[in-house]
Amino acid sequence: MTQASFDPQAFRAALGTFTTGVTIITIRAADGSPVGITANSFNSVSLNPPLVLWSLAKTAKSLPAFEAGLHWNVHVLSASQEALSGRFAAQGTDKFSGLELELGVSQAPLIQGCTARFQCRTAFRYDGGDHVIFVGEVLAYDRSDEPPLVYQAGQYAIAARKPRQEVRLGATPPPECSYTEDLLGYLLGRSHYQMLFALRRLLASHALDEPAFFILSTLSVRDRLTLEELNAIIGYTGFTVTPSQLASLEAQRYIAREEDGEALRFVLTADGREASLRQIAHAKAVEEDLVDKLGVGDVMALKLLLKRLIASTDPGLPDLWAPVAEPAALA
Repeated sequence: MTQASFDPQAFRAALGTFTTGVTIITIRAADGSPVGITANSFNSVSLNPPLVLWSLAKTAKSLPAFEAGLHWNVHVLSASQEALSGRFAAQGTDKFSGLELELGVSQAPLIQGCTARFQCRTAFRYDGGDHVIFVGEVLAYDRSDEPPLVYQAGQYAIAARKPRQEVRLGATPPPECSYTEDLLGYLLGRSHYQMLFALRRLLASHALDEPAFFILSTLSVRDRLTLEELNAIIGYTGFTVTPSQLASLEAQRYIAREEDGEALRFVLTADGREASLRQIAHAKAVEEDLVDKLGVGDVMALKLLLKRLIASTDPGLPDLWAPVAEPAALA
């Protein structure tokens, strides 16, 4: 075979454009110890008989175990198992520490929480350049609804489904119209207000409005804030907290005021905390309905993209969840 003179790094980068899943392959060594490695070379071969393949570098320390053993398991990792992928890709660590393993058709370890698992027996083994190719007969398999972990261009990723039919929110606008439904601001704004629609009805039933929702939610995370501190945190919403709004919440017994020297601080009452919990429970119910409609994987991808968007456009808002420094004790 004639060997092409490729630049190894450039060739690897080109191969990396092919998006794959991420798997962990496990086997039981001759001495009874569990062995496992991370691999993204997994692929299907045949449906009848059921065959799959993967490859392992000839320099891998685990190669002798896989060459000597007969049974091994393929675990297609879920999007929540990124850390597990990193653990099994590292050298010199106790990869199976703390994992609850299951027993399948063989003694090969079975890891829980995966998108799919294939229990295999070596059918063929081939030389593949600097790798050994293992072809396995699938003896048993199982799958879950967990979205899969994806690897693309040297990075982990989350796969979002693309509908077969184009998603249109309305009629196609005329060519001269520059304001279309593909504007990101329109999409973000419309989705925001549509999700708020149901929440507003709950707020109205308790004589509350959106500013009150922001105030109670903020105080449920960080109590004893001044009016200025509340506005610094809530300012991104476009609302400004006013003394009259705080007085209204006091009259409803949702918040109370505390004097701190010259500063006036506001805290949630028991009724206020209960109202905030109702709000959050309702917001989570709206989110669960969205998960049912879009799927766990798509919602996970959506959250990741929104976090990246927020981080890249953050004007420097206070971190609501940052630890609060305790006041210095008097000597």
